[in-house]
Amino acid sequence: MKRAFLSFLAIFLFGTMVLGQNNNVVIYSQDGLKFTLILNGVRQNAQPETNVKVTGLNNATYQAKVIFANGISDIDQNLYLMNGGSPVQNTEFTSAIINKKGTYKLQFRGTAPIETVVTANPEQTVINYNPAGYGAATTVTTNTVGTTTTNTTGSGTVGVNVGVPGVNINLNVNDPNYVGSSTTTTTTTVTTSSSSPEPHVDHNHHSHNNAPYALPGYNGVYGCPAPMSPEDFEAAKKSIADKGFDESRLTIAKQIISSNCMLCKQIKELMELMSFESTKLDLAKYAWNHNLDKGNYYTLNDAFGFESSIEELNQYTQSH
Repeated sequence: MKRAFLSFLAIFLFGTMVLGQNNNVVIYSQDGLKFTLILNGVRQNAQPETNVKVTGLNNATYQAKVIFANGISDIDQNLYLMNGGSPVQNTEFTSAIINKKGTYKLQFRGTAPIETVVTANPEQTVINYNPAGYGAATTVTTNTVGTTTTNTTGSGTVGVNVGVPGVNINLNVNDPNYVGSSTTTTTTTVTTSSSSPEPHVDHNHHSHNNAPYALPGYNGVYGCPAPMSPEDFEAAKKSIADKGFDESRLTIAKQIISSNCMLCKQIKELMELMSFESTKLDLAKYAWNHNLDKGNYYTLNDAFGFESSIEELNQYTQSH
């Protein structure tokens, strides 16, 4: 009986210490506005950016503040890294900064498993989350996670007291087979350290080219810096095609598009992975703000089966 209690306590203490959702958050501006992202009161990116990814997030909820570089009113919203109210693991959550009736807000765009995420956007800043924040000094902290005291008496009663910050449990169970008296106290401590002279920035995904990309044979308007590489695009297509339903395919496609600059021919290929006309149209509208060769957007018309879809897309691009 005593051994069973100690096993229970080990499991309980382990459960109270385990944090490990390990999720990502992507926030980007549809209008190209530069901003600084604050999570739980802590600044993340070193300088204002238009597209920020924060990795290694272990909480289910974060208080987010978006501070714009041009003086627009801040956004204050909560980010919920959950699915149906339940915490999830190894998932990337994407939100866009949109202008709704003159007020900017975060609008949730979708999720995707981290292992399926393909990132090749030279304008995206990738930061490993540090709760101490940008510019924090190195610290080493030892915390008492919990104290377990087991009291056994000759009366056959086994008493267990568990003390964890914010949690107290007292259990008493009669064990007629036990004779004796002992007291055992175990204190569990965890030592953590952090060091962040500056946020970790993945420079492979954050570089402003001195020479702008030029698409061979194209003389029209450019909508974004440089297209997604053919290798990354093929990997992205496979991730989308592996899903069995249009809704899932559309969610992953939007997540990939939101973090990349796309050619019209690439967008058309993604549309052709969708089964329904409405899904294709939704994808084509979403990709408009992430398209490099905007002058070729008319080529997407061949992916539609109805003239009404072509007309609706044309009206959308004209109004945006």
